[in-house]
Amino acid sequence: MKSKAFATTLRKNMTKAETYLWQRIRRKQLNAKFRRQQKIGNYIVDFVCFENRLVIEVDGGQHCERPYDKARDEWLVKQGFRVLRLWNNDIIQNIDGVLKVIADNISPSPLSPPVKGGERCRGKLPAKKGKRGRGKPLVEKGEKKRKGSQARNSNHAR
Repeated sequence: MKSKAFATTLRKNMTKAETYLWQRIRRKQLNAKFRRQQKIGNYIVDFVCFENRLVIEVDGGQHCERPYDKARDEWLVKQGFRVLRLWNNDIIQNIDGVLKVIADNISPSPLSPPVKGGERCRGKLPAKKGKRGRGKPLVEKGEKKRKGSQARNSNHAR
């Protein structure tokens, strides 16, 4: 099975713990965008936030110290990701604690540029100058239309 098809199958057949966690981290609920069952290199990770370079693996007893998982974690770290392994039981029994651990591990990536201005504009946006109609170019008061614009508009009306 190809990895893209396999990732799709994994998304459709998530474990109880994965589903429970996904319901609480999807749609930027922790102010970060997560993807589930995402392919990174030759591996498929349970959850990833590319913006913060954070991988979350949800593990049951089958992942305890497997050489494959250790090699994958080492490769992901070399690619600049932090890997957070969470136990199924912790997710089911202590979701608030798990969400706090995830939130504590979300921080701006040193590779992402700083946001200018700090906060988003809370007031009204400045008004646009001129009016724009369908098929008409933006024209400032007192400006003359360019000949090419007039030709385009006259052809458009026909």
